[in-house]
Amino acid sequence: MTSLTGTGTLVRLILRRDRVLMPIWMLCMALLPMGLASGTASLYPTDAGRQGYIDSLAASPMLLLFYGQKPAEPSLGALIFWRSATGIVIMGLIGLLVVIRHTRVEEEAGRRELLGSAVVGRHAALTAAVLTVSGASLVVGVLVALGMISQQTPASGAFAMGFAWAFAGILYAGVGALAAQLTTGAGTARGIAGAVLGLDFLLRGVGDVAGGGLSWLAWATPLSWVYKVHAYTDDRWWLFAICAAVTVVLAYAALRLSARRDLGAGLLPPRLGPATAPASLSSAFGLAWRLHRGSLLGWTVGLGVVGGVLFGGVAKTASSLLEGNGQLTEIMERIGGKSVASDIFVGGSLGIGAIAVAAYGISAALRMRTEEAALRSEPVLTAGVSRLRWAAGHLTFALLGPTVVMAATGLFAGLVYGASTGEIGRQVPRVVGAALVQMPAVWLLTGLTVAAYGLLPRLSPAVGWVALSLCVLLGQVGAALQLDQLVLDVSPFTHIPHLPGPAAVPATPLLVLTALAAALTAAGLAALRNRDIPVT
Repeated sequence: MTSLTGTGTLVRLILRRDRVLMPIWMLCMALLPMGLASGTASLYPTDAGRQGYIDSLAASPMLLLFYGQKPAEPSLGALIFWRSATGIVIMGLIGLLVVIRHTRVEEEAGRRELLGSAVVGRHAALTAAVLTVSGASLVVGVLVALGMISQQTPASGAFAMGFAWAFAGILYAGVGALAAQLTTGAGTARGIAGAVLGLDFLLRGVGDVAGGGLSWLAWATPLSWVYKVHAYTDDRWWLFAICAAVTVVLAYAALRLSARRDLGAGLLPPRLGPATAPASLSSAFGLAWRLHRGSLLGWTVGLGVVGGVLFGGVAKTASSLLEGNGQLTEIMERIGGKSVASDIFVGGSLGIGAIAVAAYGISAALRMRTEEAALRSEPVLTAGVSRLRWAAGHLTFALLGPTVVMAATGLFAGLVYGASTGEIGRQVPRVVGAALVQMPAVWLLTGLTVAAYGLLPRLSPAVGWVALSLCVLLGQVGAALQLDQLVLDVSPFTHIPHLPGPAAVPATPLLVLTALAAALTAAGLAALRNRDIPVT
């Protein structure tokens, strides 16, 4: 038996375990560029129109931080590659998270040791995880390319764009594999790999925005190389060879490090905790705080601070984007309401942020399922803690955590926008209100996940993420494709009042969405009281 024996079998096991989630994220990532291209083609049918759009966006340093240097030509394909550059970051994030899920998480849960007792080589699990993510990323790349070709863009540029997205996932799968060897905890491994991705993004952004003596930073990280492919303009295919070589080096380093450690251990020594638990852990809420505080802080800083600053910083330039473009104005009004251009942009941006923060609410609610499946809920419940008290601790963060994140997003967006217009005292409460009004839709998705956890625990992850994916597709692609309003109304986010704006806020849709969220949450908790624990 070799160290890679059983790799193929483990690849099939990963595909079977991710048979729901993997196709969802692959399909969403593949459809987003095509939907953006379809909408942009109708809004900006000429090179002159697209050049004006590019120049307006490139005038904002914050957008250059996210998108990179503006394209050298205003073709539709070049514009879409530039505008959808954040998809590259998302692909990298998915790659590292999936690899860590099928390596370090499996070791932490003890399942890797069980597999190791069969005819499975030591490096088979790590190799299978990297191969599976790499294969899935390549499929996404091909689908992205075919989607762009369907929008009448050149095939060479389409495949350059598709492979750029694919190699983002592949590169950071290698980063995730390396991080998984360093620590004993999956959360710490995610933090290390995510920090690497965030640092790469920041260095690349600083290099693109600052230029001059700092322009070399735009080439200093693996993420930079994917951005620098410049699909549809330069089509730098040679960068893919560098990306592949670096991935091989990362994977090889991960395998070598794996050989130097014991199963279940990490190369970095674990930090020993106190001999006795603090008093704060004596309650269900205290335990939930210990489990959720890292995610809450990460989302608050990532979306609340960074996202809020971005939304507020670009709002003042929104009028130049909408000026003279009736179709774009109509689409933005469907997302952000009828008001002045800056208010439309702020409302639409906060709507997108609310969809993102709903992912936090769903993941926080699913933490109950994670604790149950890992058999960590039983010791708590046998210690005199009722099921409802245990669930209430997690639901505090699933329901109120997203509220904190959206409030922070509105606060920072209002501060930056108000500072740019000289009306901080007026804009902060308007923008914070526009952020918080999104919460009933977020709570509805969280309540749906809780209901699925109580009634169908095995399917609860699929229910939550499929519902969110549907909202993403309807919200981001549906408006651009001008789908019928009845179709768009399937998403709860379409029923949220459009703020900020001069119109009065209708209470009925907010009350209905909140009532539905409460009913779904109550149904899930009632089912949790009467079913077996654990259901594995």
